Amino acid sequence: MPMSRPLRILVVDDDPAMVGAITALVGTEGHQVITAYDGLTAVRRFREEHPDLVLLDLAMPGPDGFTVAGQIRAAGSAPIIVVSGESSEGAKVKALGIGADDYLVKPFGRAELLARIAAVMRRAGRADAADLAGPAAFEGLNLDPARHEAAVGDRLLTLTPTEYRLLEALVRAGGDLVPHLRLARAGWPAEHDPDLLWLKPHLARLRAKLDEVGGPAVVAVRGVGYRMEPAPAR
Repeated sequence: MPMSRPLRILVVDDDPAMVGAITALVGTEGHQVITAYDGLTAVRRFREEHPDLVLLDLAMPGPDGFTVAGQIRAAGSAPIIVVSGESSEGAKVKALGIGADDYLVKPFGRAELLARIAAVMRRAGRADAADLAGPAAFEGLNLDPARHEAAVGDRLLTLTPTEYRLLEALVRAGGDLVPHLRLARAGWPAEHDPDLLWLKPHLARLRAKLDEVGGPAVVAVRGVGYRMEPAPAR
């Protein structure tokens, strides 16, 4: 799917040849690249440049990619695609659990890279508003899919794309139980068989953000799924 506008992409990799290759691939679509060759520079440039998307290697000098992903996720909600030569399931689970939105194994082709970028940006709410479901609400929490925003009163939540998708699935259930697998598929729609272990860390962060603004609670039903409940009395 073509992008509606060029993106500013932070490419983080300690291999200049790989950075050059990615720059050339995304440059064919008119995207602008911001580069970082180590973890400390990556976090600094993310905070200074506010990119639309991060392409992140795992192995690099200084803080590794897992640490960088966590720091970037704490600093903003731009989608993160891990681009790594590590193909183990454990690495994928850990990266997605920290907050990455997708995981691409090296080597890869131009078509796959651009497709992954288009998919995460579409899921992040950069699709046309006409393609999105209408607003939804639950106990004072309001979702605006056209703006990809969630708020309790006038307090806006800062959510990652994955957190927003999980929250939307729960809110649209209206307090009914959402089974683990259905919720995981809502959170990671590009994954044919998402790992249910990914849910716990993302929902823990979502709970904390809702609690901070006095929003409704995300409640676990052990062994079954999750549902929304009104905010506990304070």
